[in-house]
Amino acid sequence: MSTVPSTYRVAVIPGDGIGAEVLPPAQQALDLVARRFGFSLEYDVFDWSCQRYAETGAMMPADGLDRIAGHDAILLGAVGWPGVPDHVSLWGLLIPIRRQFRQYVNLRPIRVLEGLPGPLREPGPVDFVVVRENVEGEYSEIGGRLNRGFPEEMAVQEAVFTRAGVTRIADYAFDLASTRRGHVTSATKSNGIVHTMPFWDEIVRERAALRPGVGWRQEHIDALVAKLVLRPADFDVVVGSNLFGDILSDLAAAIAGSIGIAPAANINPEREFPSMFEPVHGSAPDIAGQGVANPLGALWSASMMLDHLGEQDAAAALMTGIERALADGAVRTPDLGGTDTTQDLADAVLAAIPA
Repeated sequence: MSTVPSTYRVAVIPGDGIGAEVLPPAQQALDLVARRFGFSLEYDVFDWSCQRYAETGAMMPADGLDRIAGHDAILLGAVGWPGVPDHVSLWGLLIPIRRQFRQYVNLRPIRVLEGLPGPLREPGPVDFVVVRENVEGEYSEIGGRLNRGFPEEMAVQEAVFTRAGVTRIADYAFDLASTRRGHVTSATKSNGIVHTMPFWDEIVRERAALRPGVGWRQEHIDALVAKLVLRPADFDVVVGSNLFGDILSDLAAAIAGSIGIAPAANINPEREFPSMFEPVHGSAPDIAGQGVANPLGALWSASMMLDHLGEQDAAAALMTGIERALADGAVRTPDLGGTDTTQDLADAVLAAIPA
């Protein structure tokens, strides 16, 4: 019986700034491992960005979500540019994708890789994952402004926590921990936020009781950020609300040495819709166009995409290339203390991917 190589359709959204500079190396690496492992990738590129907003008044066309709904995955570069308010770029592109496609898990792996300079003197075996609730919580559309321009002007923003939403993110975190070192840390602030956080705590406790083989504890967010800095090796899976998870994951990326290497996955676990993969470094207008952006976050995100698509061997090979290139230390972009270019580091990773 003959076998036909799998073909995956990937929606590519370079976005703004260095997004357009880090995605081509990721696609080069994807194509390389695809050839070696017997599958193929087809890319559809979309110009959705702040530049498009400046030209048309919209980050993406009205039927944009319909255009990418049939793809197997989405690969995003970065979004944001001076002159376009951040809430416009976020709510005009990223949040609609996450919510329409039920990407309620934001997954951020954190590792201190060999050869990576960082702020930790004796980090130990740092290898944990931040699981962020990605579609509700504090990032809600409910609220508004009153008496604009007057001394009594006010703003109200409401957080939304549903039993279904907290339950599914807690279950994902506990299930993930059961495949790792078996421990979950839940971020909370129930001593100060009187309704939503006790509700979060109650549901996490209920879900934990169903998994006696996985240990867990809850930590107030202010104490948790301090412990992540002081003892990052103590953590396995950290689960938090939309806001807490957002802050924790960027803090953790800096602990690991550079936000330039940090990947992220916006996952629809049921696979009813495409999941989206992106580096978390942003569009970096200060270095855009100079060819010195660190591509490792995009490359790691591409590896996560392959793993999600079921191409685990290819994903592992790409990750091995990243690890070898870092451990070698011969190539460093400016954020890693060197003067090499984006393509220099990408070439080092490509050369280090095992045959």
